Amino acid sequence: MRTHLDLFTTATRYDLIEHARNRFAMLLVVFFIPTWVGLVYLTIPDKAAPFQLASTGERLAPAGNELTQITGALNAVTLVTGFMMFAATFTGGRFDRRLAMAGYPRTHLVVAKAASLVLASALLAAYATAAMCIAWTPKQPYLLAAALFCAALTYGAMGVIFGSLLRREVEGMFALVMTSVIDVALQNPMVSSGAGNPLTRLLPTYGSVQAATAAGFSTTSVPAYLAWQLLWFAAAALLGLVAFHHRTRNALPRPGRHDRSVTAEPRDSAPLDAQRAPAASPNSSPGSP
Repeated sequence: MRTHLDLFTTATRYDLIEHARNRFAMLLVVFFIPTWVGLVYLTIPDKAAPFQLASTGERLAPAGNELTQITGALNAVTLVTGFMMFAATFTGGRFDRRLAMAGYPRTHLVVAKAASLVLASALLAAYATAAMCIAWTPKQPYLLAAALFCAALTYGAMGVIFGSLLRREVEGMFALVMTSVIDVALQNPMVSSGAGNPLTRLLPTYGSVQAATAAGFSTTSVPAYLAWQLLWFAAAALLGLVAFHHRTRNALPRPGRHDRSVTAEPRDSAPLDAQRAPAASPNSSPGSP
């Protein structure tokens, strides 16, 4: 039991160090989230934006800047978390593969990545919630933080998928940015007139958007939508696990095949040696019949 704990602690420590060394990600955490959330609140008009919230069935009319600030916070948190996990997976892929080939249990590597993702998502969700509470007070701040946390988990798992499958950093960054922007923007009534379309239920952050909006402007709790978001995270985590398993696989040839190829060579060469033996005999002479 102690050995498993030591292996998990060591792998988690290396993952956290890898995140801390990503200075660009740390700058995004410190400056991008409050700047983006603050600019949305200051630049978007505070005119009422009436719409019907699917998660509670209520007809709401919140201020446009407050409504857009919630979707902006979701967009910021998902982008930062996805980028952090993508960068850690992309740059540390070779190191993880060497560890796995050297005998380090892949289970501990995966659990360590999950632990670092949970920690990063929790910190980002709390930070974004605190930044929004400076401007106005959501009716359910803890539910808002939970919605941001679940969305961050989902995009962190997606970052692991992109980091394991894509070959270049620009491809992963473009995939994360476009996925997050399209995902969240289509669900904002201020931006999209089709926010209530049934197809939006298929988007990755639908559960978090519904829960976060209810947390901001309603007193009704919507745990079912948090559970829906966690299902998205579970599906993304499963795909990320498969991608990580594929990337850290042993690409060396199997010992059985190598042994067969080695042992087959003397068998093939034996008849040739037997044919050459009379010609190389010291008792033979050119004139012998």
